[in-house]
Amino acid sequence: MSLVRNDRYGIMVDKQYFNFCAAHFLIFEDGTREPLHGHNYHVTVELEGGLTKGDLVMDFIPFKPVVKGLCDDLDHCTILPAENYKLKITETEDYIETDFDGKCFQFCKEDVRILPVPNTSTECLARYIGTRLCEEMNSLFPGATVSKLKVSVSESPGQAGWYSCSL
Repeated sequence: MSLVRNDRYGIMVDKQYFNFCAAHFLIFEDGTREPLHGHNYHVTVELEGGLTKGDLVMDFIPFKPVVKGLCDDLDHCTILPAENYKLKITETEDYIETDFDGKCFQFCKEDVRILPVPNTSTECLARYIGTRLCEEMNSLFPGATVSKLKVSVSESPGQAGWYSCSL
């Protein structure tokens, strides 16, 4: 019997400062929504890929600030899903207004992030962060050969959603 080696390499970054505090509400399948509330979210990122000439999948030092920057952009904001058919979002010069079944919210524009997601679940937030990470990695780390990405977003200890993709 001959064994075939299939070497795989990866990294995981899970820093305490990969966090953001944000308000949101889920819109359920039956068309109802939960009350506006907030979480102290935490993000973990895993990459798998080939080794660079420096024998790294990704250098931690320049990669960690990219993850932190994505977290910082969502910090202390209200997160709204742009792709949910039940939620009508209107932007004025200074405000974001939402209408959900005749119930309206008005937020200062700088306090809101409208994300290209159908809902603000941890799974959708993980996909959003993962998609943004892919964009950043393509431009900032052209020599990297990342083949898989996994992003986990927890809304409380022991409770997380994740997104994974092959690249």
